[in-house]
Formats: sequence, C-alpha cells, structure tokens
Amino acid sequence: MRYVLPILLGRLVRVLARARGGGSAYPGYLVLKLLPTFLTDVTKQFDRGVLFVLGSNGKSTTTHMLSDILRAHGLRVFTNPTGANLPQGIASALLGEVSVFGRLKADVGVLEVDEAFAVELSGLLHPSTVLMLNVQVDQLYRFYETERVADMMTDTAATSSAHVVTNRDDEYLGPFTNESLDVTRFGASGDLVAAAPHGLQNANDFASTGGSVAAPLHAEAEVTALTSGGATVTLTEEGAAATILEVRLPARGLHYAVDAAAAIQTAKVALGDAFRADRAIAAFAAMKPAYGRGERLKIGTDEAEFVMFKNAASLQLNLDALESAPEQVLLAIDEGTPDISWIYDVDFSALDHVDVVSGAKAWQIALRLEHAGIPISTVEPDIEKAIELMKALPAPASKTKNFIVNYEQMMIARRMLGYPDLEKQA
Repeated sequence: MRYVLPILLGRLVRVLARARGGGSAYPGYLVLKLLPTFLTDVTKQFDRGVLFVLGSNGKSTTTHMLSDILRAHGLRVFTNPTGANLPQGIASALLGEVSVFGRLKADVGVLEVDEAFAVELSGLLHPSTVLMLNVQVDQLYRFYETERVADMMTDTAATSSAHVVTNRDDEYLGPFTNESLDVTRFGASGDLVAAAPHGLQNANDFASTGGSVAAPLHAEAEVTALTSGGATVTLTEEGAAATILEVRLPARGLHYAVDAAAAIQTAKVALGDAFRADRAIAAFAAMKPAYGRGERLKIGTDEAEFVMFKNAASLQLNLDALESAPEQVLLAIDEGTPDISWIYDVDFSALDHVDVVSGAKAWQIALRLEHAGIPISTVEPDIEKAIELMKALPAPASKTKNFIVNYEQMMIARRMLGYPDLEKQA
C-alpha cells in the first residue's frame, strides 16, 4: 500500500503537466521525494535485468533499436522512449507503466542514461549489461573535458553484473577491459570509416595514445557494408562461423549503421542462446525511426524529414549522410543548446542554400553560414513563423522539406504539424 499514494499523486501531476504542455520529469521527481526506493523497487522485477545505454550521441536511437530487437524475441520491454534519461525522467516514464501497487509487466528494462547520473543510477538499478556507444565533443559548458565523460562511462560499465558492450573504434572506450565481466565490442570496418567525409567524429584520447594509432581491436559486431537504406553487420565469435545480417536502417548514415551494430551485439549478449539473427533482421525491417530522428511527417502534400542534432558531431554526421543538397531546408537552434560556438567546427558544404534559419540562435547560425558562403533566403527567429514560411514554399520535386533542428525546436515543429509529443502518447 505504500506505493499507492506516491503513484497516484505522481500520475495526477503527470496529467496536469501534460495539460499545460509542460515537461515530463517533475512527476518522477515528486515520486522519488515521496518514495526514494521507487526506482529500485520497480526495476528489480525485471527477470531479464536492466540494460544501460550510454554515449555522447545515439543513445535514443540505439535504445529504440535494442528495444525493438528484444520485442522481436518475444520479450516485454520497458524503456524511456522520450529520451528522459535522468533519474526523475526514468521515474516519470515508469509512472505510465506501473500499477498503483508498484507492479510492472515487463521482462527487461532498456534505459538510456545520462552519463553524469549513470553511476548513481547503477547503484539503484543494478544493470546486468552496459552499452557504451561513443565519447564525442558535447556539452563542454557542462563537462569541460571529454575525458571526464569517458571516465563516467567506464566507471558505470565496471558496475555491470554481467556484460559490457563497447565501441572498438572509440579511443576512450575501445580499450575497456574487466576480468570479471564479459566484454565485447562493435564497430565499423576501416574502409567504411575512411570513406566517410569526416569519419565517425569520436573524440581523440591524446593523453593515452599520444596521438598515435593503436592496433585495431576485434569487434564481435562490425558494419562491413553500407547502402543508402541499409547495412551489413557481421557477427563473429570464437569457434563459430560468421553470421551476416542484412538490415534495413530507420535513418540514413554510417552512424546509424554503427548504432545498429551496437544494438545487435547488446541484444546478442543479453539474450544468450535465445538470440536469433532472423528475428533481429525482422525487427529492423519493421522499425520506425526514433522520435524526431529521421522521422518523415506529412506537411500538406509533402513530407517534412526531421534531422535532429545536439552538438557538432551529430550535426556533422547527419550532414555527411545527405545523398545530395536538399531542395528545401529549415535550420533551427534555440536556447536548448546554450553554447553553439562549435558551429565553426562544422563543414556545411553538404548544403547549397538554406531557405529559413530560425530559433533563438538564428542570427548566430546565419553568420556562420555567411562565412561559409551558403545563401540564406530568410532569417526568422520565431520557429512557428518559420514553419509557416516552409509550408508556403512551392512543392519540391523530391516532395521532401528538410528540417534540421535541435531537440526543442523539433518538438515545437512536430506539434505545429499536428503530431503530439511522444510523452503525450505514452
């Protein structure tokens, strides 16, 4: 009975927050204040344990991929699909699934976790598997150095009770070892990385490598081929023939293929002998893009394709994935990305123009594009007015209007196009 009052109050606040269009984290904050053991009590019910997904970029996409693969194997999965990855955000997500008596109908938890809170959450949730995606330059105003972020991830990985899956191609994360844990790796072939215009954007660990290139580690899951709509992932293990998976990707780009390899390898170690390659392939065949990441939504008779970014690495990788310069482009950044000085590290040559620049940082972006010699039609800081300008443009031959936006602008744009926040669909 001790769960009833905190859960009911949390759900009431959740309804009120939705009605006001507010954020999703406060209900979880309230529940954790009233019942500090809420996260531990609920998640210990997972028979298949808790899987953590860590990384500077790709957490939401990989969590989405991994969840779908596990569901294709018949498991009931609890996850945090909105990307709410702090303790209060995860608690809020649980409120939508748990009964008033604290019962949860799920076999496994797949959670993307903020690196700064990962060790704390590990003490509460006791993950059986930790996946480390990458260390990339992100939120320097918050973390100061990439090395600090890497330490947060590897410290969390060491708390896993069984498995760690790490990025072979990441200088910080690839060398991770722990004699008491099963450590496996994923990555992309050297030829694919070399062919990418700006590589995979992983941060350099100059302190450990001195700028030298170490001998490549083995990756049990490796992206060995890439097409415009899919990838080949090769699985290898000692004493067994290689398994080849041809998977359809929910969004384009080598970085999405690497996320897919990470998700497949994590599912493989979590499921053990129950893993089936054909079910993983089927999961990708039916998979929709993660929230705001490669989504295509109706905008009149055309479609808006959302490309979301939060830092230089994610923006660069998404620009590199463009097959040609888009016909129509909205580029928008607001205060959700406080320091955008990194825009001067981004190569914008994949764009030959931008129709509308928007968001609170619109003029800063416009200045950067001016330096790059990229023509701009309109600067409109108000995102709602900017979207109306995009709607008013003639129908493009490709039937696609590209929205290159950060997270907060993506949510506003989705609402304006008639699509509710993911939290409101939960």
